[in-house]
Amino acid sequence: MRDACVGIVGCSRVSSHHCRSIRATPGVALAAVCDLVPERAASFGRDFSVPHFTSYHDMLRSVPEIDIVTIVTPSGMHFEHAADVIRLYRKHVVMEKPTFMRSSQAAEAYAMADAAGVRVFPVFQNRFNRAVQRVKRALRDGELGDIRLVSVRVRWCRPQRYYDLAPWRGTFAQDGGALTNQGIHHVDLLRYIGGEVVRVNATMRTLGADIEVEDTVVATFTYATGAIGVLEITTAARPDDFEASVSLVCSKGLAQIGGNAVNELQIFTPDPSACAEWSEDFSQEIYGRGHPEIYRSIVATLAGGTAYPVSREDCMRTIGLLHAFYRSDEAGGWVEVSGNRESARLGRPNEKLASLYRYSAAGA
Repeated sequence: MRDACVGIVGCSRVSSHHCRSIRATPGVALAAVCDLVPERAASFGRDFSVPHFTSYHDMLRSVPEIDIVTIVTPSGMHFEHAADVIRLYRKHVVMEKPTFMRSSQAAEAYAMADAAGVRVFPVFQNRFNRAVQRVKRALRDGELGDIRLVSVRVRWCRPQRYYDLAPWRGTFAQDGGALTNQGIHHVDLLRYIGGEVVRVNATMRTLGADIEVEDTVVATFTYATGAIGVLEITTAARPDDFEASVSLVCSKGLAQIGGNAVNELQIFTPDPSACAEWSEDFSQEIYGRGHPEIYRSIVATLAGGTAYPVSREDCMRTIGLLHAFYRSDEAGGWVEVSGNRESARLGRPNEKLASLYRYSAAGA
């Protein structure tokens, strides 16, 4: 059986990590890359010794053996790009964070994939971190007891020059703010580790940059179990990134995961010696080691061996929780998470911006 061939759409820093992860994973092979910027596409093509293109339409016509397309474009374009790949070319898609900007887009993408006989693979790589897995196991096995309080704290620095790098940055249509761009993995871990959140109360502000989206959010929330939580995410810290942590106060102990990508088990009272064993050094790879696990899971899923670890419902619930925080800020108080109701702001259409990142279908 031949390796599954992967094409990359969007050549960015995280795209290079995808390319290296594909190269490191048996059963998949990097087949081609594309980007709207010719120089960027050519650079990736040289670095990874694969054909490069400036349109995924050209890429998929020229390299028809591609089975999987990884979408690493501005967040607000994920749905349009994935829809083209699924409908026109019947390829599986790997969706970088936040997968899709709106729940309705996710639902439609999954429906299109069902009709085309292909799969949607969301990327939430921090779930695979050893520290996260150790805490998850401790909760499952009762080492920590019942969750009483969950705290998320992200204090990072994204100055104006970061947002000025591209027109899509700092916009509700294409990016989302600190919660969607930087905080989405922590939002996902609230569910993955703690269970389903049922109500949220969020306040958002823009304090450190001239952008339309939030760079600071504080929120409280409640779980279906009765546990409570607090979230603080900001990119208005100066002058550096300082902290990114998830902590759990439980009936039998406390666990805290930190590091630059929730890769360090910093506190684990049931067995303090586990902290060193279950921590990982991500200093040489800021995106961590979860992406190879994602591609290994994709290989296993396509071979019919196992279910992909992020299900359709799982993905939809994380996007729904993300939108609940925005809806709460818009409503000025508590909102229910259920129902996949959407924010009025996050992912709203902006055709002028979208036109900057649309791949030409000429000749398709």
